[in-house]
Amino acid sequence: MQFLDAVNFSFPLLASATKAADSSMVVAAVLLSLVIIYLASKVGGELSNRVGLPPVLGELLGGVVVGVSVLHLLVFPEGGADSSSSLIMTFLQTTAGLSPEATPEVFAAQSEVVSVLAELGVIILLFEIGLESNLKDLMAVGTQAFVVAVVGVVAPFAAGTVGLMTLFGISAVPAIFAGAALTATSIGITSKVLSELGRLNSKEGQIIIGAAVIDDVLGIIVLAVVASLAKDGAVDVTKVIYLIISATGFLLGAILLGNVFNKSFVAIADQLKTRGELVIPAFIFAFVMAYFAAAIHLEAILGAFAAGLVLEETDKRKELQKQVIPIADMLVPIFFVAVGAKTDLGVLNPGIPSNREGLIMATFLITVAIIGKVITGLTVFGQPGINRLAIGVGMIPRGEVGLVFAGVGAASGVLSKSLGAAIIMMVILTTFLAPPLLRFVFPEPKTVATDSEKLILDASSGTPLVIEPPQFVIPTSQDSQES
Repeated sequence: MQFLDAVNFSFPLLASATKAADSSMVVAAVLLSLVIIYLASKVGGELSNRVGLPPVLGELLGGVVVGVSVLHLLVFPEGGADSSSSLIMTFLQTTAGLSPEATPEVFAAQSEVVSVLAELGVIILLFEIGLESNLKDLMAVGTQAFVVAVVGVVAPFAAGTVGLMTLFGISAVPAIFAGAALTATSIGITSKVLSELGRLNSKEGQIIIGAAVIDDVLGIIVLAVVASLAKDGAVDVTKVIYLIISATGFLLGAILLGNVFNKSFVAIADQLKTRGELVIPAFIFAFVMAYFAAAIHLEAILGAFAAGLVLEETDKRKELQKQVIPIADMLVPIFFVAVGAKTDLGVLNPGIPSNREGLIMATFLITVAIIGKVITGLTVFGQPGINRLAIGVGMIPRGEVGLVFAGVGAASGVLSKSLGAAIIMMVILTTFLAPPLLRFVFPEPKTVATDSEKLILDASSGTPLVIEPPQFVIPTSQDSQES
């Protein structure tokens, strides 16, 4: 109990819950929530993976199933739910003796703890994305990928924002937030499909991947700006300009200072000999950067992303990525499941007249999301014979990045239930559509390999072997003797 008392002292919200209930009830509620979250994420992710779709979609749908839309196992007060609608609270009352009087306080504390863990999960997610984004490769793809990325951000953002304001009468801030959610591109989903098709190293594949990475960088800046606007509830042009300049300056400044910090980070990590000698300093740096971003009225995730970009340039990158993965595996699913759990898809039920506007909004967002990315292929120049349609289709999936936008928007309270659900539906459908569409627009290659050489791995030793086509090999007498 001394430990629980210390927890209560550190977290006033938990302490308030113990006025009417023992703190162990709060801990029990959080533990049950984590059990449900991990089960939903694992089952959903595995099922999604088995049908050839990204596991993150399964985690999201798992959250929808256990959340307010279906089972009511994981509900949150910001969605309008109360303790009576939470099956976890009912279970605790039945099995652990939780009194009805204490239930509201325990429910509030449990929801707050899970929300904080979800926020921590998205910070680590953006840190991990930064670690996987190679700046040198990003700069090497040239201006074509940059043009594709800019058009892929501006076109859907402008069309979505203006359309929601003029056609549906949505106020400026939520319309801007929904428009921002349309800007994302999931590099993970597209790169996986391109790899399966053998097109990852094609001209189209290089432009798609380069543009998707730039898209994510621009999207993070846009997210930082609109999330800060959401806090005030109004659009101030002066503040928008300040946020854009500060977000861009923060990101560029962190990258420029990265070369100086890289050497210091490696030197510090080499001197530490206890457990966590690499990952703990890395998280300290990431959280400090996240704090500085929040301190200048940006989103903390921008700081985490910048930290990942900086550390990606170090010699410890691969080792650090391996150590971050299990931590991300524990915390990131909480974010995605929580996003799904908070999404009330019932507001899109066409059988209820008041819900039809939300369904129409979802249709509008999906249309803009697809057209706004497909047209990016038309901006490719100086590449005769290139598959422009494939480039545009490759930019369609929103995936995990789109879910980050939806989650931040839901947490800020700026999105209505119908608009939030419409964004989730847009993310789900575009992510589902992209893989089959990519397979359709990319014709099957006539030959297995188009290069004069094919790199394979020896099954026994893993040593790279270069096998040349027989018609180009002229064996010598020495080769015959050796063979």
